[in-house]
Amino acid sequence: MSESSPTPVEPKPAASVVLVREAPPGSPEPLEVYMIRRNRGMKFLGGYYAFPGGKVDPADGSPAALARCRGVETAEAETIFPGHEGAPALAFWVTAVRELLEESGVLLACDEAGRALDPATPHIREAIERCRKALMAGEPFATLIAREGWYCDLRPLRYLSHFITPISSPIRFTARFFVGPIPPGQEPRLFTEETSEGFWIHPGEGYRRFLSGEMKMAEPAEYGLAYLAQFTSLDDLWAAHDDGRPKFHGIVDRIHVFWEKFDWKQNRFPGLTSGD
Repeated sequence: MSESSPTPVEPKPAASVVLVREAPPGSPEPLEVYMIRRNRGMKFLGGYYAFPGGKVDPADGSPAALARCRGVETAEAETIFPGHEGAPALAFWVTAVRELLEESGVLLACDEAGRALDPATPHIREAIERCRKALMAGEPFATLIAREGWYCDLRPLRYLSHFITPISSPIRFTARFFVGPIPPGQEPRLFTEETSEGFWIHPGEGYRRFLSGEMKMAEPAEYGLAYLAQFTSLDDLWAAHDDGRPKFHGIVDRIHVFWEKFDWKQNRFPGLTSGD
């Protein structure tokens, strides 16, 4: 970088969740993924299609928040990827759970014995709604789930990818992406504080819409869809993540692939071209 070039903005830590489910029988693709559209007025990627997520809050790495996690230990998280600017790696998992609740109303949580929540029970359903309202009112996430006797259930989440916003951007993030199944009995809902759309879509269809210019996306969503579209079932997807390794990451517009079978330049969808 030349002396006259401005100093790049330091990227802020962030986390997102890619929710996936089996498509209904007879569907043209075996999987569906949940996507949102960011409000057009937002300073960062306004109007873009993305996965639920947001920046890591300092409280996400607090002892109180880390103590409310089940399924991934602090030391284990550090072996998957190191923390950022003093924040423990496990804070990214907490952010993922918190942001998913904030943007979709879905809560990845369990009780002290590790039993997943059963939203079919009215008091559980009401408690999830109560938690989201408290979160939006500014109450610390660890405090509100502790009041319910719950813990962040990190067992379903698998580390997917790492992206850092290009240095040319005035707003930058170093974002970790996790993939996981929609918890039984829960369904994402649209909340309009930050999003204008929320919907399930086949990953291949979403990727085709990106290529045609219908859905504007940044690299994490684009390559996330291309990656997911290559699986024939949820079982195959989870099996690919048994190694605990990320599958791709992007830094300053360069994409480095760690999964040997994944090549979006060669494995185009039938009838599609990217124009490159």
